[in-house]
Amino acid sequence: MTFAGLIGSARRASWLTRERIIAGGQILLLIELTILIMLALWQHGVITGGVSNTSSDFVSFYAAGKLALAGTPALAYDQAAHFLMQQRFTVEGAPYQYFFYPPVMLLLFAPVALLPYYVAFYLFEFATLAAFLLVMRGILREPGWTWIAPVVAFPAVFWTLGLGQNAFLTAALFGGFTLLIDRRPALAGMLLGLLCYKPHFGLLAPIGLASGGHWRAFAAAAATVAALAGLSLALFGVETWRAYLTAFANSDSVYAAGRIDYAGIVTPFGAMRLLGFTPSVSYLTQGIATGAMALLVGWIWRRSANHNLRAATLLSATLLAVPLALLYDRLLLLVAIAWLVREGRRDGFLAWEKFVLLAVFLASIFDYAIGSAWRLPLGPAISLAILTLAARRVTREVRPRVTSLAVHSHAAPMAAR
Repeated sequence: MTFAGLIGSARRASWLTRERIIAGGQILLLIELTILIMLALWQHGVITGGVSNTSSDFVSFYAAGKLALAGTPALAYDQAAHFLMQQRFTVEGAPYQYFFYPPVMLLLFAPVALLPYYVAFYLFEFATLAAFLLVMRGILREPGWTWIAPVVAFPAVFWTLGLGQNAFLTAALFGGFTLLIDRRPALAGMLLGLLCYKPHFGLLAPIGLASGGHWRAFAAAAATVAALAGLSLALFGVETWRAYLTAFANSDSVYAAGRIDYAGIVTPFGAMRLLGFTPSVSYLTQGIATGAMALLVGWIWRRSANHNLRAATLLSATLLAVPLALLYDRLLLLVAIAWLVREGRRDGFLAWEKFVLLAVFLASIFDYAIGSAWRLPLGPAISLAILTLAARRVTREVRPRVTSLAVHSHAAPMAAR
């Protein structure tokens, strides 16, 4: 095949059929499950004969829940006390896992901490995974369940399970919000409000809601946040909120100082720090990106009537607007991809769309290794690729409408003559 033939094949990507996507997802999923099992066996000393001194992020949530149950919720933000509680559920020498979540997080993990540690871990991860898959099924509208293989094979799923993170819950709530915003605005707003345990992920949503005139959802989200904050204040007290705000104010000493691997931070801030720029330059770059994303989301939610594209834009832009999002948080990007796939199946895929979607999927597998080895930050580029696909479709939708308005406005004076 000639070079021009290869370009044409990639441009159309007609070879990227549903059957091949599912088969490829099944193979990748099998590889990832094998790696997860091997890592679990290694961590518990089955392979090496000695238990690894690693731990999961889940132990941070669980320990915070235990401190809340003990009547000392404010100690979740005292690193010494929090670490002491973590050590009850980890092996000797395991590192400290930070906790910078607001006290509303304790409303969830205090009940979870009533269960034995491993029961709580697996119940939380698989229950939230099930919720995420139900949302994805609602978006994709795929028959049967074979579509699950490529979805679960997405690398962010691997990172979420491997690190014991809460990204399934975040993606289920955010995805559910985008799924219901036009049909059940009050319920959609409640789902968005429940995201207040990760408040920065709601940074752009109010802009989209206000720009699109979704005031019922806006009010429901605000009421939900107020209710959860009020309940946590009533149950855990002012001191817990004061301790949280103090811990949050000092969190920059963790993220900007490199205690969290920059190769795992998929935002413009993380990219700049990975490239060696100072925190001030990195924050300035992030601020510019945040402003640009706010303007873009506001414009698209105001001008576009296409629900699929508004959802894909908000999800992908959020990962570029917030300063802190890690590899597992890229599940939001998978939800954005689902919206674009739904749009492509409805109106046909544009040139290069299917190829870019495949490239994003594959790049998500290797970007952490590339970032660690060569200090090349692919994270923001991956999110930007999906955002570009959504924005391109919006401009194709809006341009004919603008042209039509211009023609009518020019024709009106002519008719008057």
